[in-house]
Amino acid sequence: MKNAVNDGVWSGSWVAERLGVELVGDDGLPALLGLALRRNPRRAHLLVSNVLGKHVPQVPSVVYGHGFRLGREVAALLGAEGAAAVVLGYAETATGLGHAVADGLGSVPYLHSTRRPVAGVAPAGGFEESHSHATSHLLLPEDAGLLAGEGPLVLVDDEFSTGNTVLNTIRDLHERYPRGRYVVVALVDMRSAGDTARLQRFAQDIGARVDLVAAASGTVRLPEGVLERGQRLVAEYEAAATGADLTGRALAAEPHHVPPRAAHGAHRSGGIRAVDLHWPPGLPDGGRHGFTPGHRQRLEAALPAMAGRIADALPAGARRVLVLGFEELMYAPLRLARELEGRVAGEVRFSTTTRSPVLAVDDPGYAIRTRLVFPAHDDPADGPGDRYAYNVAGGCFDAVVAVVDSVADTPALHAPDGLLARLAEHVPHVLLAVVPSYVPPAPERPAMLPEPLRGPAFSSYAPEEVGWLLQDLSDVTLEAPTEEREEAIQSGGAHYAESLPVEYQPSAQYQELFHTALQASAARIAQAVGAVTETVLTERSPRPVLVSLARAGTPVGILMRRWARFRHGLDLPHYAVSIVRGRGIDANALRWLAAHHDPRDVVFVDGWTGKGAITRELSQAVAEFEEREGVTGFDPEIAVLADPGSCVRTYGTREDFLIPSACLNSTVSGLISRTVLRADLVGPDDFHGAKFYRELAGSDVSVAFLDAVSARFPEVADAVDGAVKELLAADRAPTWAGWRAVERISEEYGIHDVNLVKPGVGETTRVLLRRVPWRILARAGAGADLDHVRLLAEQRGVPVEEVGELPYTCVGLIHPKYTRGATGADGKAVHV
Repeated sequence: MKNAVNDGVWSGSWVAERLGVELVGDDGLPALLGLALRRNPRRAHLLVSNVLGKHVPQVPSVVYGHGFRLGREVAALLGAEGAAAVVLGYAETATGLGHAVADGLGSVPYLHSTRRPVAGVAPAGGFEESHSHATSHLLLPEDAGLLAGEGPLVLVDDEFSTGNTVLNTIRDLHERYPRGRYVVVALVDMRSAGDTARLQRFAQDIGARVDLVAAASGTVRLPEGVLERGQRLVAEYEAAATGADLTGRALAAEPHHVPPRAAHGAHRSGGIRAVDLHWPPGLPDGGRHGFTPGHRQRLEAALPAMAGRIADALPAGARRVLVLGFEELMYAPLRLARELEGRVAGEVRFSTTTRSPVLAVDDPGYAIRTRLVFPAHDDPADGPGDRYAYNVAGGCFDAVVAVVDSVADTPALHAPDGLLARLAEHVPHVLLAVVPSYVPPAPERPAMLPEPLRGPAFSSYAPEEVGWLLQDLSDVTLEAPTEEREEAIQSGGAHYAESLPVEYQPSAQYQELFHTALQASAARIAQAVGAVTETVLTERSPRPVLVSLARAGTPVGILMRRWARFRHGLDLPHYAVSIVRGRGIDANALRWLAAHHDPRDVVFVDGWTGKGAITRELSQAVAEFEEREGVTGFDPEIAVLADPGSCVRTYGTREDFLIPSACLNSTVSGLISRTVLRADLVGPDDFHGAKFYRELAGSDVSVAFLDAVSARFPEVADAVDGAVKELLAADRAPTWAGWRAVERISEEYGIHDVNLVKPGVGETTRVLLRRVPWRILARAGAGADLDHVRLLAEQRGVPVEEVGELPYTCVGLIHPKYTRGATGADGKAVHV
């Protein structure tokens, strides 16, 4: 098996010979450390630990034993004070080491820093790691008082090189929670004499005692110009490497089926076997939010059975087994691996994936022999990027057990270029074990938000199809004549969401037009529904929480839910929420969603985009909500059926065509009005409001619309597969072409408020149904998609002007100088 020490060759000799780097110190240093190179503007060389279980696969009992013994040394140093200690480990490298130190110290709580913000958990501190490739650390204890005690704070890192990270941590925490004693623990102490003196001066300045415990100590001697020579060497080897020889990255990827997030028992799916550990409910997966002595007792009791399930799932004859942890998730996989040692006839090793980019050189004198590269799969706060697994490829193992937390069990993990696929290219058997990501319960709000409204009490939709995060204002008179509303809105005397238009009652001719349009477009809509749903499942979440923007988005959300059930057997949660232009999204609805679901799984859904105003509104509103509430994870990008404005990345089509649900108001939207936001009706702890028009049941076609589209799912399934393949391969970056077109039209027609220009078939229909239109612009040659627009325009006395170059099928214009009694362009009175 390839390792950092092979055939008696020190795994730092390759770097030492080429760059003149030397390790000087205790005799045991070469056994603990090897050397590698990385592209880093501050430090080219990397000290690679042979016993940490990060870059180099190592026997689990060796990894755990080093941390545990350091903990025993700390206990001896502190004596009676040790009972009041708190242990803090550093992410990502030392999260498992710090936890093992805490175990050795005894019944003390453990916490590790994290680079993953967690919704609803307020930071208790933070610091910077100045030499690292990723810097910001957060401290997110569930118990806000965990760091506030007066007992010793034990800080654990894998390597103590300059002391900057520890100084930054102590400086930050000492200002918040001063104490008299700190203990710094590391596998190796590699500080210079100047760094040692600096720490001593710092301890004197803050009036505290700072001790250091390390397994070995020494220094690194670096010749002049080593950084530049190291960078040139890295560039030379990276340029010479091709394909999997260096990076292990697949050069192309095909769309893939997204497996369910939760797996029960062991089964084979695409060559990957999933093992359900039966992780104890409520037990933290590590120290991100604190790990107490009580948690430790529960874990110790559960470990034998969980390791037994892994052993049972391993193939017969697997004698070289690697348990591979995931970035900060080191301790739980390490303990499982250590428990597995006694259950596998062969050899068990442990290591984890990492963020750290390191050059791989297949030489016995180099610490990193092979490198697998794969995309980040936990939606990291610092954005997408590559992640790495070292010394795994090259036929080292018969089986790999990948252990990740549930936040990281995403489509990217299962993608053709994801971690599991990369492992499967090099290892005959790959098992996946998912540990539930622990999130502290959200603090109770003073006012409890109500449960969603559901049909038939509210809306004509079946109760399982959608839950409305709204309050029922059905008994309140909110309707006003369209002319009065328009005058009040444009004069600034009222916001459009403070009242409702009188519901348009379609004529028999118009109703017939709706049914004709539905019959003609049902298959086209079904294909767009399938395409956008499959894109969401592939790129956003394998089990998304659909949140439609009421009310135009709600029929689309239901259709997406039906597609997921039809194609994948998934019952996706679906809610409808209110968003109001100029006022933002309903913050109480977001609070309810964050309390009941992982915000990372929420996918906002709407029917179509016009110029992108709601897209911008949602992005701004979510950012303000997260900053104000300290809740993170909501992705503000909307998934839409049609994106003619090129405003989003997730869509079924970018064609501007007739979606029949745009032809009507409440009678195609579950008999629900548009949403209302008025201070005398909606308090600070209320959802936005809406009305249920029960009296219009005789004209309701809401379910008929859904049934007509979903009935076409089977016949468009193959077309959806082709469309999704094209979508996933296409450049779908928004161009905002629609917004530019609206600005141009606004100038050409003397309308200097873009909110009065409504592009697209859907928005134009809304203008004709709810507002006081001035004129309609129609693309020359537009056919049956505009039949209903022409009919409504004729009924309203509004001219339809054909335009040669128009990026939309049509655009509705509202006159910017509307007053009561205004006339249309043809001189006819404008009225409903």
